[in-house]
Amino acid sequence: MTFAIIKERKNPPDRRVVFSPEHLAAARAQFLEANFIVESSSIRVFSDEDYRKEGFEVLDDVSHADVMIGVKEVPIENLIPNKKYFYFSHTIKKQPYNRKLLLAMLEKNIEMFDHETIVKKSGARLIGFGRYAGLVGAYNGFRALGLRDDLFNLPKVETLADLNEVKSELDKITIPNIKILLSGTGKVAHGAKEILDHLGIKEISDALYLTSQFTEPVYCMVDVMEYSKRSDGKVGDKFKFYKDPSGYESNFMPYAKETDYFIAGHFYGNNAPYLFTREDAKHPDFRINLVADISCDIDGPVASTIRPSTIADPFYGYDAKIEKEVAFNAENAITVMAVDNLPCELPKDASEGFGVTFLEHVIPAFFNNDEREILKRAKITENGKLTKRFSYLQDYIDGK
Repeated sequence: MTFAIIKERKNPPDRRVVFSPEHLAAARAQFLEANFIVESSSIRVFSDEDYRKEGFEVLDDVSHADVMIGVKEVPIENLIPNKKYFYFSHTIKKQPYNRKLLLAMLEKNIEMFDHETIVKKSGARLIGFGRYAGLVGAYNGFRALGLRDDLFNLPKVETLADLNEVKSELDKITIPNIKILLSGTGKVAHGAKEILDHLGIKEISDALYLTSQFTEPVYCMVDVMEYSKRSDGKVGDKFKFYKDPSGYESNFMPYAKETDYFIAGHFYGNNAPYLFTREDAKHPDFRINLVADISCDIDGPVASTIRPSTIADPFYGYDAKIEKEVAFNAENAITVMAVDNLPCELPKDASEGFGVTFLEHVIPAFFNNDEREILKRAKITENGKLTKRFSYLQDYIDGK
């Protein structure tokens, strides 16, 4: 079986790759029956020569491969019929802008495996760039703080070589006496936590956070059962909430009244209550003035996130009174960082981390008869049809 590392063709260019040369060599050593080839690319964070040095064939045409492995969506005109594809298709939430892509994969008899659908039996994701989104998102929030309040001038992450350089830049700054709230407990949130801990910011319990003021910067990490509560006043259950969030309402306002900088690292499920609404943000006691929305759900659970921002222009302001965008440093505005492709700023580290998990969980499934059913759960399309697990997308492809 031949696996091809394909060229990224989506704009803006994405320099990430699923396998670094080193991790691709590890895959070759572990699976002698597999053949790995690389499609030539001038934008990839690792050069063609880096792969050649590891003994890999780098080609302009990889159409003879059985499995195509990429990161972002493949343009419809570049899809090769009757192949297996791995990439982030951004279709499983019925995203309108990629409906034609899913239709094209069905028409071309492609077996689609979305990186987001590579999960455990429990539904927990096995691979992703979450940690790096958290790392870059939290850093970018502090960069916004420094620029807005004339405290310090952190460079853009994309200008730094790797995570070590990111942390070296953080060593040069001093964080003012602010209270920071971090939502979530997954890979994204722990990536953000890594930045907070590197800065030496003290972590405190939610009880202290909600009742005390401090003479140093502090942060509190909260899970969904802290910022959501049952409407009937009974004790909530996180796992039942994940299955069905109806009957719950937001309990975020007590935190909003105590928070200066909010890092949104949570996963937001369908029909879950919003954390804070536009009306909440108008409350005179609403204290949040800086949001790093790593989750980046537009017009969703974080009311100040009214559009995604970009790596080139990462910050904007939200004026709660008029519910409009303003300058990121406008007086009384909430400064928002809502870049929706944060790991792209740290392509080398993100690629290396991704390759480790892809090699651990995905490649073995092709050679052990998919004993953990990794591929079975991840497959969206087969034989020109949706698989049973993703049959809920039928109305989406029907245009209903």
